[in-house]
Amino acid sequence: MAASAPTPHATGFPAEGRCGYYVEKKKRFCRMVVAAGKRFCGEHAGAAEEENARKRILCPLDPKHTVYEDQLAKHLKKCNSREKPKPDFFIQDINAGLKDETEIPEQLVPVSSLSEEQLENLIKKLRKASEGLNSTLKDQIMSHPALHDALNDPKNGDSATKHLKQQASILGNIEKLKLLGPRRCFVEFGAGKGKLSHWVDIALKDAEKVHFILVEKVTTRFKVDGKHRKKNSVFERLQIDIQHLCLNLFCSRLDASVSGAQMSSLTVSSVLILGVPFTLLDKIPVLSKEKLPVVGIGKHLCGMATDLALRCLVETYAASCEERNEEPLAKRIKNDKTEKEINTLAKEGNEKNVPEKWTPVAGIVIALCCHHRCDWRHYVGKEYFKALGLGAVEFHYFQRMSSWATCGMRKTSLEASNSTPVRKDNQNDDSEEHDDGRYRITEDSAESLPGFLTVEEKKKLGHLCKLLIDQGRIEYLQQKGFRPALQYYTDPLVSLENVLLTALPKHSSLPETTA
Repeated sequence: MAASAPTPHATGFPAEGRCGYYVEKKKRFCRMVVAAGKRFCGEHAGAAEEENARKRILCPLDPKHTVYEDQLAKHLKKCNSREKPKPDFFIQDINAGLKDETEIPEQLVPVSSLSEEQLENLIKKLRKASEGLNSTLKDQIMSHPALHDALNDPKNGDSATKHLKQQASILGNIEKLKLLGPRRCFVEFGAGKGKLSHWVDIALKDAEKVHFILVEKVTTRFKVDGKHRKKNSVFERLQIDIQHLCLNLFCSRLDASVSGAQMSSLTVSSVLILGVPFTLLDKIPVLSKEKLPVVGIGKHLCGMATDLALRCLVETYAASCEERNEEPLAKRIKNDKTEKEINTLAKEGNEKNVPEKWTPVAGIVIALCCHHRCDWRHYVGKEYFKALGLGAVEFHYFQRMSSWATCGMRKTSLEASNSTPVRKDNQNDDSEEHDDGRYRITEDSAESLPGFLTVEEKKKLGHLCKLLIDQGRIEYLQQKGFRPALQYYTDPLVSLENVLLTALPKHSSLPETTA
């Protein structure tokens, strides 16, 4: 049998038609295709002797790539990182919250640099503020038949199985709250590949008038949206930061130049958003014309993104719908009650099971995580903190200390590395949601702290910080007319970030939930 041809690496030469630049870090030649007659690709062209006269510089829009200095002006016009036209649903900082007069000082020392006395004072404040809070949440670890086959697929690795278990439990909780049904618009915040919406759609099968809006601020590869080209479900992806998202509405200031002809062709009303008068022009018929109740969902919505999503749903969207009186009477479809049964209940005086008015937001189901990524400006529980005598500085340190709750990941990862080999491209079990390292221990981890606290004590304090931050969100939702609850939705061995935030309108006929 003839011997196989030697590989380019074995011969010390690049493959034919490929770049001749040797990447020392990767111990191989660059694999980019080169232009005819060239030895190097565009990125490594500076290494070519014949092109030494042309200088390559970092792109000012994105330093991750380079460009010829004499072609910079041309490149800036077509660079993928250039600022693109804003979509109709973009309003700068609409969900950011109002800036506090007492912003966090720029120069705050990290937790690891605090003196023992300063740290003890913070811990005293934390324990006093969290007195009376129920630190033992109810277990709501569920599953759903839609994921049965996927969960039992022998091809799954540990990481895939963990994600599927979380998605199955979230789906089970959505169904338990009776939010899984026809005539819904599911808005998935921090959608990523869109897998949570994918499973919701599979669970709904051929339900009528089901729409999905997937919100993600970055371009995502391997999206699953394309798998859903069915007649009865519609998928729409919005690439935008939640901070600037105005759901289903195009808003312009009242003094904007809009012609009379344009105005007459659009449904117009005016409201105050963050104290500024805006004209609301309906653009997306999914929410504005069909009046589908919105269900906000999310899996591992990091830090401040949760606060931005809550404000987007219950202030920006729900408040504007109520302002415009879109629907005076209930048209909500019940999963378990016919119209006749509803009328009977109403006659019997059981009015609590019949909503008094149409609800723009039917429910919220969000798996929380990364409290150390929260931000005081965007946080929805400011009033709760202030009522406890706490402010921006305490919030800053509590959100940093919340990372202590996941210090156990260090031990888990070490044990795993000792027992089984770990692939370099999949070291983080939650890489799908935390592919930028958000899940890793921060500089305020257990190893860099004063030694008067044990690791177990630090973990308990970290959980208290998380609970206090989440309680502010609970209070916020209650003030906005919702019945919120916190519960464990998955085992900590599956994910240390295992708390699920759910909320239903107070006048909803759905069953009460308990924390």
